[in-house]
Amino acid sequence: MKTIQFLTLAAIPVVDAYVSSSRSAFVGRRPLATPSNSAPLTMDTEMGPLDSAARYNLEKTLRLSVDLDTAEAEHGMPWKSSIDPKVEDSELLYMPFWEWQMDFMKDNLSNLRVVSCSDGKTDFSYKANTDKKARIVNLCASSSEYRKIRMTYYDAGDNTQVFNSVWYPDPKYNLPVLGIDLLAFNRKKYLAIVDFQPLYDDEEEHATTFEHILKPIKEKYDSLKGRMSSKFYDETQFFSQEMLFARFDDESIVHDDLAPAFKEYVKAHVEMVKDTIPEPLESGKVLDRQMAYDTYSAERDPATGLFAAMFGGEWAGDFVHNFLFSMSKRPEGGFKIPQMPGMGGPPGKGGPPGRGGPPSMGAPAPKQQQEAPMAARR
Repeated sequence: MKTIQFLTLAAIPVVDAYVSSSRSAFVGRRPLATPSNSAPLTMDTEMGPLDSAARYNLEKTLRLSVDLDTAEAEHGMPWKSSIDPKVEDSELLYMPFWEWQMDFMKDNLSNLRVVSCSDGKTDFSYKANTDKKARIVNLCASSSEYRKIRMTYYDAGDNTQVFNSVWYPDPKYNLPVLGIDLLAFNRKKYLAIVDFQPLYDDEEEHATTFEHILKPIKEKYDSLKGRMSSKFYDETQFFSQEMLFARFDDESIVHDDLAPAFKEYVKAHVEMVKDTIPEPLESGKVLDRQMAYDTYSAERDPATGLFAAMFGGEWAGDFVHNFLFSMSKRPEGGFKIPQMPGMGGPPGKGGPPGRGGPPSMGAPAPKQQQEAPMAARR
């Protein structure tokens, strides 16, 4: 308990000073400053790794009194054109997904608040490599229904477009995480993953079962019934049986199938949370499973190599452990960068989860994709 109190109290003056600064500095063109006599606001400290309850208490101090529109506009989102001037099609492929999700969150979630994208040392809200024509923007929020909703858009012109979002239910709800991972490489190869990601091996261990909710949605979209590779993740663990998965080369699938399926899965997840009776006494167990989920993903994330190449190894390591998977425990012996898979272009970020890890923005191309549905489209 002393550890939790110390870190929470250390964080409060920093966050207060941060919030009281000009609203235009909300996610800072500078990172949060850490008082010299306080513990850094990182998830690993000199006192040792924090447990899930301590991390949850620390997260709550990082909620900001800034509205979502202000947070989104800080780095010019939603972007209308690419950082790469050579892109002929001005539309960023997955930006409509970002815009729809933002509107949906504002209309359907209660007590919606922005959460700082800083770990106390580094501001992760925006990063760009102008030489390589790549940029990444991140937004994080919480609500009465969700402990954390993080959103990421990665724009590298026609070379790579990625939209990634992970929704963690508030721990008073013993429910699966919603993971969304949409990628495009060279506007020729596309990868999509959307899933209710179980925290347990047995669906019955959640407060309510959920796969029956997804099945009729998935049945409508033959193009989204593929299978993933086991190179980085084991789909027999940490995935639901109704995961939407597709690797395709026909961009029309993005608009015709993926967009409506994505919206239906998001709506279904929010409805499930709202229909579930809270179980506050289960919160500790749920937080522990969300921590295992993050740790599993951070250790296997195949896109870390892309971040390291674009933005530097130290930034990539902190980004993966302190933002993408902020509940994760760093492995002993230091952070190691997983090898990136090849998919006709660099992977995006994140890694398809197991029952314990959010989906990959750069999942490897499956060796045994179900091709029959795709052939039917042609």
